[in-house]
Amino acid sequence: MTPQHFDLEKYHSALENSVQQNFDRTLSLLSDLVAIPSVAWESFDLSQVRRSAEKVQQLALDAGFETAEICSATYGADQKEGMPAVIAQKRAAEGYPTIVLYAHHDVQPAGDEELWNTQPFQATQQGDRLYGRGAADDKAGVMAHLAAFSSAKEVLGDDFKAGVTLFIEGEEEAGSPSFTAFIEKYRQQLAGDVIIVADSANWRTGVPALTTSLRGVVSATFTVRTADHAVHSGMFGGPMVDAYTAGMRLAATLHTDQGEVAVQGLHIAPEPEVEYSESQFREDSGILPSTELLGSGSIGGRLWAKPALSIIGMDIPSVAHSSNTMAAETRVRISLRLAPGDDPQRAHQKLEEHLHNHAPWGVQVEYSADEAGLPFQTDTAEAGSQLALQAMKTAWGVDPVCTGLGGSIPFISDLKNVFPDAQILITGIEDPDTRAHSANESLYLPDFEKAILAESLMIAQLSQGSWPQGE
Repeated sequence: MTPQHFDLEKYHSALENSVQQNFDRTLSLLSDLVAIPSVAWESFDLSQVRRSAEKVQQLALDAGFETAEICSATYGADQKEGMPAVIAQKRAAEGYPTIVLYAHHDVQPAGDEELWNTQPFQATQQGDRLYGRGAADDKAGVMAHLAAFSSAKEVLGDDFKAGVTLFIEGEEEAGSPSFTAFIEKYRQQLAGDVIIVADSANWRTGVPALTTSLRGVVSATFTVRTADHAVHSGMFGGPMVDAYTAGMRLAATLHTDQGEVAVQGLHIAPEPEVEYSESQFREDSGILPSTELLGSGSIGGRLWAKPALSIIGMDIPSVAHSSNTMAAETRVRISLRLAPGDDPQRAHQKLEEHLHNHAPWGVQVEYSADEAGLPFQTDTAEAGSQLALQAMKTAWGVDPVCTGLGGSIPFISDLKNVFPDAQILITGIEDPDTRAHSANESLYLPDFEKAILAESLMIAQLSQGSWPQGE
C-alpha cells in the first residue's frame, strides 16, 4: 500500500503531560516488578513466576482494563502445564481496530551476583539508568504498555474507541514452550489488527528504532565418538585421538579462515540500508581492540543479512577437574542464526551434511536437531509500520531507524501463522548498553518515557477511526 500519514498532534500535548506526570509512579511500579525473581526455569522457584503474573494482573485492572485473567496452556506429548500469562482486555467500539500489546514478565537468572554492581532484584537508579534484572528485558515492556494504556484512558475519556488487548507471557526466557498451544487456545481473545511486540531495542540512546527484520535460529547438538571407552593418555596417546580434540577439530570447520560461516547452502539476504560503523560496533559490543571482526561486507550486513554460528556448549571437564584421560565421547552444542528468507529445516539439513562430510579421522558423528525458529521481515509501507514510525518521530523529535536485529524471536512466526491478517510491529526499550541477560542490566529512562508516549499516541490515533479497513 502507499505510505499513509497519520495526524498525531490532536492529543500529543495532553498525552505527553500525562506520561510525564505519572512517570515517577510508573518507575515505582516497575521497581515492584523487578523485585520479583520470576525466572521460569524448572531449577528455580516457579512460585515467583505465578506471583509476578498476579502482580501484572492487578496492575492491568488498576490501569483500567475491563478484564484481566491469568491463563496457561498445556503442551507436548505429556501435556505439561505452561507458565502463567496474563490477558487483559478493553474492547473496541463498533468499527474501530484492536491493538494487541505483547511483552513478557519472566526474566533471565541473575547469574554470578559478584559481577553485579547493584542487587539484581532490587531496582536501583543511577543517573539516567535503572539497574536490575528485568528492568529492561522485559518488565519495562510490560510497564510501557500499562503506562501508555493508562495515559490514553486518562486523556481520551469517551473518545477511547480503539480496543486494546494486553498479552504478557510468562516463559519467553525459557523458550516459550507452550506459546503455540497458548495462542491457539486463546485465539479469539488475542485477535487484533496490530500486534506490538515490545521486546527489542532502539538504535541507540536518543534514537528510536522499528525492528523490521529478525534472523531465524536453529540449534543442534552433535556427538563425536572415537572409541568404546576412555583410556589412559600415556598408554594410548599418539596413534589414538581423543574425542575432545576431534570435536574441536570438527567445530573449527564450521568457519572459514576469514570467519565466514562455512556451511554451504545457507541464505544471504540483501544488504541493509542502515550504516553501522566498525568503531560504533566495537564500542557497543565491548570486543577487545586486538580482536579482529569476522566475515566480510558491512557490519549491518554481517549482523542482520548473513548467517552467524556460535559454539555455545561443550561437554569437557574444567581445568580444575581435568585428568590424563582420553575421552571416548563428547557433545558440542551449536547456535546458528539464519538470514531473513532462509528456512530452518533446510538449514538443519545443510548443517548436518557439513558435519558428516567434515568429520576428521573417521570419527563417528551423530546429529541431533533442536530449536528451529523462522526469520521475520516486515513491510514498512504497511499502515501499522507507518503509524509506529510517525509516533516515534513525534515522541522523540528525531527520525526513527528501520533496523534489523541479529537476534531471533521464534514465536513471531507463530503469531503470523495464527493471525495472518494482523500487522506485527517489533519495538523495544533497550539500547546498546542495556546488557540484557548479562550482569548490570539497565534501562535508559529518557527513552523509556518516550516509548510510553509513542505507544499512547498510537492508541489515540487508532481511536480516531482513521485505520484503513479490510487490509
